[in-house]
Amino acid sequence: MGTLLTVGVILIAYAATSALLDRRGVTSAIVFVTAGLVVGGAGWFGAGAESEAARLVTELALVLLLFSDSARIDLRALRSHLSWPGRLLLIGLPLTMLLGIGAGLLIFPGIGFGGAFLLSTMLCSTDAALGQRVVEDPAVPARLRQALDVESGLNDGLAVPFFLVALDISLADLHSSVPSAVVHNAAEQIGWGLVAGVGVGVLAGLLFRRSERAGWLHGQWVQLFTIAAALTGYAAAVTLGGSGFIAAFVGGMAFGHVSREHGLRATSFTEETGNLLAAVTWIGFGAVAIRTAWPDITWRVLAYAILSLTFVRMVPVALVLARTGARWQTALFIGWFGPRGLATVVFGLIALEHGIPDANPVLTTVVVTVTLSVVLHGLTALPLIAAYRRWYDRTGAEAKDTPVPRTRRRPASAA
Repeated sequence: MGTLLTVGVILIAYAATSALLDRRGVTSAIVFVTAGLVVGGAGWFGAGAESEAARLVTELALVLLLFSDSARIDLRALRSHLSWPGRLLLIGLPLTMLLGIGAGLLIFPGIGFGGAFLLSTMLCSTDAALGQRVVEDPAVPARLRQALDVESGLNDGLAVPFFLVALDISLADLHSSVPSAVVHNAAEQIGWGLVAGVGVGVLAGLLFRRSERAGWLHGQWVQLFTIAAALTGYAAAVTLGGSGFIAAFVGGMAFGHVSREHGLRATSFTEETGNLLAAVTWIGFGAVAIRTAWPDITWRVLAYAILSLTFVRMVPVALVLARTGARWQTALFIGWFGPRGLATVVFGLIALEHGIPDANPVLTTVVVTVTLSVVLHGLTALPLIAAYRRWYDRTGAEAKDTPVPRTRRRPASAA
């Protein structure tokens, strides 16, 4: 009960000052990680990182935030601007993995290909929750927000097959060639994820709309209906052997499109539940992960973490946007705002559960990269958004935006 009491006090204290901190550019993730460091050092946080409960809380946080976020995307507007997110996912993500493997072999020569591959797949996906400040701010042009939103919503699911293959290689448990294993895992994870997500999203959306029209759906159950749809799609995907992350994102889009509910009326409880679980995750991350990794931090770990957030991310983004009409300022903005967060933490917890070899450099690098991302992306969001908008208004860059109809979240709920 001591841990629950500690978490409760932290949440109350943050809630009471959330608007004040938000105006000063201090994100909730920064506050919770810092609070976790303090309570962990004082011995007031007793939960461990190895438990399945820790992974489930983190995974559900990401799933609920992905579903609620994607449910507010208008698919009609999305169809006209698929080029940027498509390039980022289909070309930029594999390039990021390759650069990550190269950086791993260069900086950590002792971990071999398996370790470098695993580290790269764990750090290649961006976090939809940590990036909310950017994708929700109307000062950021709609096309950029849309590209970052869709990329972060799908790339963690697309990274899962590569991560599973890398995990098998690290554990010497791979019984086929790497390409065939990747193809098999990708077909399974992506295929079943899409089937479960779209299937549950469409059916739930149809039932929601039909029930509302008939007057069968009580007002107090609107929010619970949505969170149940999100959890059902996730559970169906995992049961079938697919990616729960992909199911959550595409399921949310399907539900929003079919039910025609794109506002907070149907998604606010799902979102806030995801925010609550994310808060617990970040407190635990500060209390357990950072304190455990601290003694093993070396210059190699710091070097890889910095490269992962800059060169490894920014070069692929610049390359895929090179012939799209995007200016270098836009490529730099998108390249920088690729935070690493909940998905990477989930991958780290899975790797920890499996007892991977060379765990110290790999998991320590994951913890340091996520920590730097929480701090750097959180603190730079407001000033860089303002700077980019001034440049955008002055130059009229990227022509005219096509607005993406979608309900904004409340600033206080942004990570």
